[in-house]
Amino acid sequence: MFDAVTNNIGFLMGGFLVTLELTFFALIGGIVLGALVGLGRISKRKWIYYPVTWYVNFLRNMPLILVIFWFYFVMPIIAGRPLNPFLSAVISFIIFEATYFGEIFRAGYQSISKDLSAAAYSTGMTFGQTARYILIPIAFRRMLPSLITQSIVTFQDTSLAFVIGLQEFVRRTSIVDNLEVRSIQLFGFVAIVFFIFCFIGSQISRHFEEKGRKTGLL
Repeated sequence: MFDAVTNNIGFLMGGFLVTLELTFFALIGGIVLGALVGLGRISKRKWIYYPVTWYVNFLRNMPLILVIFWFYFVMPIIAGRPLNPFLSAVISFIIFEATYFGEIFRAGYQSISKDLSAAAYSTGMTFGQTARYILIPIAFRRMLPSLITQSIVTFQDTSLAFVIGLQEFVRRTSIVDNLEVRSIQLFGFVAIVFFIFCFIGSQISRHFEEKGRKTGLL
């Protein structure tokens, strides 16, 4: 029944490995940059707040596929040399997903009692120290379910990297389908794989959400 899949499983799973690698680097970079973006969004310094807010509003109103497309084709003009499709996709995902992770962190920071920050300042801690030792750790635990949910979205969005020719999971499936002409088999397999991973992720998110309610973090 799935002979088109089994006959090309090595090629297909190679593409899935690319999808996982892209997701991994996009999440690491997106979460780290997002934590900084979240701090910028609550900063009282206008020279920090306004540029960061403009960055968030601009990218969140742009389709991700356009960000990937323009970064891949415009950056070589600026840099003077072509970019590897995988590296280009990773950077595009990081700068785009950081806007969403940043808003999640912003909500997490703002949910923390101002008295806690005031107490930290009263001990002589700077804003950077307060963010590093208090705001970010507490916000991360509180926002973990939302961070996992956004991670699932990022995993799903990796298929958009096909626009620059990156041979991720869906792209390789399309290549095989052009030869085998077994769309239902092949894309049914893709749907099953994505469903399994996203379902597991949603269950993990629900687990941390219920745990947060029990411990009073949410």
